[in-house]
Amino acid sequence: MTKLVRQFRLSKGGGLLTTSEESQEQQRVDHVARQIGKRIDKTTADYDAAHQELRNVLKNYSENTSVNWFEVDDRIETSAELQQQRALVSRLTENQNIIEDQLDTFKELQKSPYFGRIDIQDPQEAHPESLYIGTASFVDDDQNFLVYDWRAPISSIYYNGVLGKVAYSTPVGDQQTELLKKRQFLIQNGQIESMFDTNETVGDEMLQHALGEQNDETMQNIVATIQREQNDIIRDTRSDLLVVQGVAGSGKTSAILQRIAFLLYHSRRDLEADQIVLFSPNRLFSHYISDVLPSLGERNMRQVTLAEFLTQRFQGLNVQTQFERYEADQQTPVNLPVRKFQESATMMTAIADYCQHIAPTDLKFTDIRFQSRVFFDKETIRDIYARFPAATAPADRLLRTKNALEKRLKHRIADEAKADWVRDEIDQLSDEDYHNLLGEKHLGKFEQLDDEIDFIAREIVRRRFRPVDDAIYNGYFLDTYSQYTAFMAQCPLPDDVSADAWQQVVANYQHDIEFHRLALTDAAPLLYLRDLLAGGGANHRMQHLFVDEMQDYSMAQLIYLQHAFPRAKLTLLGDSEQALFKAVESPAAILKKLDSALNVKRSRLITLRRSYRSTLPITTFAKALLPDGDQIEAFNRPGDLPKVVIRYDEPAAFKALAHEVQLELATNGTVAILTKSNAEAKRVYQELHPQVDLTRLTDTDRSLPKGVVVLPIYLAKGLEFDSVIAYNVSADNYPDDQLTGTLYTIASRAMHHLTLLCIGPASPLIASDKIPQADLQIEHEFQN
Repeated sequence: MTKLVRQFRLSKGGGLLTTSEESQEQQRVDHVARQIGKRIDKTTADYDAAHQELRNVLKNYSENTSVNWFEVDDRIETSAELQQQRALVSRLTENQNIIEDQLDTFKELQKSPYFGRIDIQDPQEAHPESLYIGTASFVDDDQNFLVYDWRAPISSIYYNGVLGKVAYSTPVGDQQTELLKKRQFLIQNGQIESMFDTNETVGDEMLQHALGEQNDETMQNIVATIQREQNDIIRDTRSDLLVVQGVAGSGKTSAILQRIAFLLYHSRRDLEADQIVLFSPNRLFSHYISDVLPSLGERNMRQVTLAEFLTQRFQGLNVQTQFERYEADQQTPVNLPVRKFQESATMMTAIADYCQHIAPTDLKFTDIRFQSRVFFDKETIRDIYARFPAATAPADRLLRTKNALEKRLKHRIADEAKADWVRDEIDQLSDEDYHNLLGEKHLGKFEQLDDEIDFIAREIVRRRFRPVDDAIYNGYFLDTYSQYTAFMAQCPLPDDVSADAWQQVVANYQHDIEFHRLALTDAAPLLYLRDLLAGGGANHRMQHLFVDEMQDYSMAQLIYLQHAFPRAKLTLLGDSEQALFKAVESPAAILKKLDSALNVKRSRLITLRRSYRSTLPITTFAKALLPDGDQIEAFNRPGDLPKVVIRYDEPAAFKALAHEVQLELATNGTVAILTKSNAEAKRVYQELHPQVDLTRLTDTDRSLPKGVVVLPIYLAKGLEFDSVIAYNVSADNYPDDQLTGTLYTIASRAMHHLTLLCIGPASPLIASDKIPQADLQIEHEFQN
């Protein structure tokens, strides 16, 4: 990390920081570091003791795994001992992990104990109090708070307060105090590198340092530089639906991760990390953010991409991904009214109405077969279903139908257990097979041998009929794929969707299903129909659902996610200007739609307009691409103008590209060549890899390497790079404003340098009057 020169500035309140104050603050840092060092020594000893105890128990456990499984008494006794051993191992492992996490936290805290100080004067106190804010709390052996956790209620003053009277929220209500001083520190390896007083949330000096750093392989926490508007996002505990619309580089993803850390701290008794799920745009992004929560002493929440979620829900089907559809859309014209309807709340409402009113005669029941013969025929199943009250929800009627079929199966098993073939099989069982069928639970339970034999007979038949039991349990007797076809056949259509166009949708769906494929547009409606008719699909344990890049999700998908996590509060974040997969919508319009579709009690929209990621020249260029770009506020960080490199044939373009890559690599850790499509990324890689050491990233990659990478823009969502080279931003490749969102997203990935390579005349998006040519470096010829 680049070190700042020691600096002592006039605070915005007018107070001069003196050498004496520096000395006093450094003495306090030294004192706190020593106290943390003592705690590290003690915790290290605790860890060593816990580790040794675990090793002893594991050794004892391994020595007792050889047992006699054929003597009943020995088997029962040994099994109980092993269960106790397993429970002890689990408890000791958890204890060791807790101590290890504490040790890691103390070690990080020792390097940089805190980043902020607030001096407050409570009304009832005679003297002011100085509080120091860091990434974690630290209390010395005398129970003195040397560092306050940034998530503590009183720490909100540091982020939200300006000098003077302030209030902060606590579990017992709002508390009043007076903020006398706000001081900020940059402490590295126990040494104060910079400190200054300010009346702002975080002074520009701190931000300039943080934003001027080279990009890391993974995102870092931002607790030292949280802005006031980000703090509102982080500490919101009331909203059932929180929508965060932030321009590229506004820190919305960072704020959301700090929000998760805050929620885990705020609701520690009631909330665990695995009760939070985050939908990430891709696997690269999942890896990129994986270090933020651990750096704050918290376990990572669950992460999943939409593709992974749908694949898990549709096991056995190849579900189209957003990226596959994006690539396909560039090759084949899209019927936009049809897609808009399929992805709408209206479509999901139509499914709910259909499922609520469907008659038993219209349900697509199928026979349950066993060994090529009908075991329960579909008419029998339909008759059972029809006996239950029509007012009962379809999923409940189906559950009752399953229970009725299970009872009939038990009777069939009892009858079949008397068959001669079963007795013959019992006679041929080895002692081991016999004991396995009997199971630990039933050892010694039967007083009469005949009763034990009857139990074994039923168990043999039960195992034989397990495919039937599985079919009942999983509801395989209702063909939801055919049911979806039946729904579409009678679905009321909007005025702008013709019957012929809709019939083509039905035909495409049926063709795909026959080959075990499913289009992305059909996934959410089909899942919704399946869940409403057959039950299941809902995870009631999740308390918080986060969706990143929400602009890439359809309303139908968001409605289904709310259905799948019915008890979770929703936090949706994105940037409507970065919509790659559908038309751009305003934040207010998005919230209005969500309010109507999701029917939540308390919703809130927070808009972040200030961009921190890129230098001022890059942000100035990126915002000029947008019709409403003047609403974006650029952070004033100096840098080079974006460069436009124009070549008129491919060989010259690739020569220029190789030159630019080497030029950027000399001063930057990560250089990304971003393309419009995967085909372009392949082409660039094939041409450059003989000359340049580079990596082509695909949607199967899980980590972001240093050096030169080439990838399509949709895989770069949420990521940032020291230097970005946009490939072939020519008039042919970016002909009109339909690709404004794509070019804006590419440009806004760059932190320090941006190059736009054109093969032929530049796109009108960058050659228009909206982009002053003085804001660009334009190069027409190759420079040696």
